[in-house]
Amino acid sequence: MQDVLQFFTNLEKTDYIGEPVSQLEHALQCAYFAEQSGHSEEVILASLFHDIGHFASHTKQFTMANLGVVNHEWIGAKLAYDAGFSAKVALLIGNHVNAKRYLASKKPNYYERLSEASKRTLDFQGGPMLESERNTFEKHPFFKEILQVRINDEKGKELNLDVPSLDYYVPLIKKHFLATHVKNELILTDFVDHQWVQAFKDFLDMKGIEYA
Repeated sequence: MQDVLQFFTNLEKTDYIGEPVSQLEHALQCAYFAEQSGHSEEVILASLFHDIGHFASHTKQFTMANLGVVNHEWIGAKLAYDAGFSAKVALLIGNHVNAKRYLASKKPNYYERLSEASKRTLDFQGGPMLESERNTFEKHPFFKEILQVRINDEKGKELNLDVPSLDYYVPLIKKHFLATHVKNELILTDFVDHQWVQAFKDFLDMKGIEYA
C-alpha cells in the first residue's frame, strides 16, 4: 500500500506536462470525475493511476519533446500490476493512449477539442488509429471502460476544482488489493521497447480475461 501511495510523493508541485494543473491535481480530478459518472471501481482506480508511468519509472526512456515519457501508459500498467492492482486495472491504464488514438480517428471533433499538449503527444503515440486498428480495438473486452478512463483523463484539467484528497481513495485501494492476488511475473527492463510492450499487452490480455 505504501509503495502505491509513494508514487504520488511530491506530485503536488510537479507539472502535468503542458497543462495548467499539477500531476496530483490531474490524477485526483480524473478519479473524481470517474466516481461522479458512476464508473466502476476499476475505472476509478485506473483514472487515478493512469499517468504514473510519467513520473514513477526509473527506465531510461525517450521523452515526447518534454511532454512526458514514451510508452508511459504501459510502463504505468506494469508498475500498477506489480504494486498489486489487477490485470484489468493495468489494462485500463495501458490502453488509455490507445483510446485517445481511437477517439481521434473515430470522432474528428474529439481531436479538435484536445489540448495543444495532447495533440503534440499524439504524434509520438502513433497518431489517429487506422480503420483496421479501430476494428480490433473495439473488440477488446474492456473497450467501454477503457474509453471511460480516457474521458476522465480529458476532463481532469480544471483549475481550482475542489476534489477529495488521495486519502479518500485508500479504502478503495485496500479493498481492491484484498480481492486481487498478483504475482510479479514480468521484469520491467531499463528501456521499454515495442517488443516489450507487445509481450506485456499479450500477458495482461490473457490475465485480464481470466479476471473478468
